[in-house]
Amino acid sequence: MLRGQKVVIIGGSSGIGLESAKQIIAQGAEVIIASRSEDKLRNAKEQLGVSATTFTLDITQEQQVQSFFDKVGQFDHLVVSAAETFGGPFLQTDTTQARQLFENKFWGQYYAAKYGAPKITPNGSITLFSGVVAYKSMNGSSILGAVNAAVSNLGKTLALELAPLRVNIVSPGIIDTPSRSNMLEETRNHFYASVANKLPVKRIGRTEDVAKSVLYLIQNSFVTGTVLHVEGGHILA
Repeated sequence: MLRGQKVVIIGGSSGIGLESAKQIIAQGAEVIIASRSEDKLRNAKEQLGVSATTFTLDITQEQQVQSFFDKVGQFDHLVVSAAETFGGPFLQTDTTQARQLFENKFWGQYYAAKYGAPKITPNGSITLFSGVVAYKSMNGSSILGAVNAAVSNLGKTLALELAPLRVNIVSPGIIDTPSRSNMLEETRNHFYASVANKLPVKRIGRTEDVAKSVLYLIQNSFVTGTVLHVEGGHILA
């Protein structure tokens, strides 16, 4: 149980972050969620109730991240699931777009760890988010794979530098989240079916699958420096 503890989730207003918030609250914790979208935050607050506090935050802005943690004060666990991602052929990808991906997913998590760690209680934890393309090369994933690998390496090194604070990384595979809602339904369903057919588990992931992993890493005080793969065996396929 996490009764009496305070958990900060950056990216907690939708998808994996929101589902993680629900499961953490069910364990008795108070949750602070931060996101860029005020609309998503309002919707999340309605779902989470009085156990959740919301903040508007652009994780790519270092000063904003520092100020956010100054407002939050001391807490017990940090989860950083916020990230905008994309894919595409390496030679056709605009360099500015590639830099923005690093700015968002790598530097955003870097800022969160840097300014969040000093506020976390000694027995607390940080959970960062990488992704399957750090470990399985796929066409169109060169930039995202590099970013995810950088996040994984950062997390494992921080597990040494910030000890006894625990630092772990979740590496999800293909998960059915609102991030793909801009795809045509037929296209999305075909994509999911083609991926599921290749996986040993014969289905794609759900947000609940990843949220359970977040909860495990928060609660197990003997796990640190670990990359937890939640991808249905994708790296084997």
